[in-house]
Amino acid sequence: MTTGRPLHLAAEIGGPPRYEPDHYLGLARLAEGGALDYVTLGDSFARPGPDALSVLARIAPATDRIGLVPTVDTTHTEPFHVSSAVATLDWVSRGRAGWSADVSSTEAVARLFGRRPAPPAEALWREAGEAADAGARLWDSWEDDAEIRDTATGRFIDRDKVHHIDFEGEAFSVRGPAIVPRPPQGRPVTVIDGTTAPARAVAARHADVVHVRATTPEQAAAARADVHRLAAAHGRSARELRVLVALAVDLGDAETAPEPGLESGPPLAGHGTYFRGGPVDLAELISQWYRAGAADGFHLTPITPARDLERIVNGTVALLQHRSLFRTFHPGHTLREHLGLARPASRYALARTAGERR
Repeated sequence: MTTGRPLHLAAEIGGPPRYEPDHYLGLARLAEGGALDYVTLGDSFARPGPDALSVLARIAPATDRIGLVPTVDTTHTEPFHVSSAVATLDWVSRGRAGWSADVSSTEAVARLFGRRPAPPAEALWREAGEAADAGARLWDSWEDDAEIRDTATGRFIDRDKVHHIDFEGEAFSVRGPAIVPRPPQGRPVTVIDGTTAPARAVAARHADVVHVRATTPEQAAAARADVHRLAAAHGRSARELRVLVALAVDLGDAETAPEPGLESGPPLAGHGTYFRGGPVDLAELISQWYRAGAADGFHLTPITPARDLERIVNGTVALLQHRSLFRTFHPGHTLREHLGLARPASRYALARTAGERR
């Protein structure tokens, strides 16, 4: 059995910090050549290295199709600034931006800012959900045709189509409208690792793509079903979500049979379930799990990006394409189009249209 949906593949291009932009650009172009949906670049205030959002903004104009998803901390960054930065990434990439919302839960990071002690995970993820909500409202605050740029009349915007927002959350408040016009995708793609319960609850409500860690296809299928169940409670359809299994991969070994089942693979903290084997072994695992309907796809984190990503693209992906399980080209121009997700309309435009019909 298959999910009835296209297989989606994404890859992390982080690893030990590097400061040469060509390193990340080369990996992104490699993933783009394999027609992967998107690349992620992990980030946190607990690690040295360049800022992920800035790095991907550098990569954006030098790539054409690959989706670009930086990790963004919602605990120590202002939601208004996050919204503006992600919208800008969507503009400079011409509609290929996403963001992976994450939280900082350690006292060590909290001390770097000195504003407050680290809250518990439940509170951090409620705050992350509010950041996602506030960001979506800001992206909606300019209707798509708010910019008129009418030289003859001297009018730049239609003021009736730029909306003020006054968001009051548990931990912060945000006032709009945004300072960046509505992004090409309407709302850039929101990605959340929904492995833990507090994160999954937020992901089900706000995310477009949910990463889950699983060691068996049955466990992955159960996690996917749970995400769908939680999303339905918020009035969301499973068609609005993509659930990808997060897998750390080590393809440094010769082509051998994988270790007996992922269950026996050692877990790597923060990197999902661990797989070690060859590119063909990985293709076999992806094929089996996908055909079993366990997930919509996989987010692969290479242990050694420069080595393993090349083996993923030229080995694993090539084999999946040969088996007609994965596409050979990007089906559209935007990340939403790659993922088969609809472009959301501005809530304010929808409300105005509904009012006009009454």
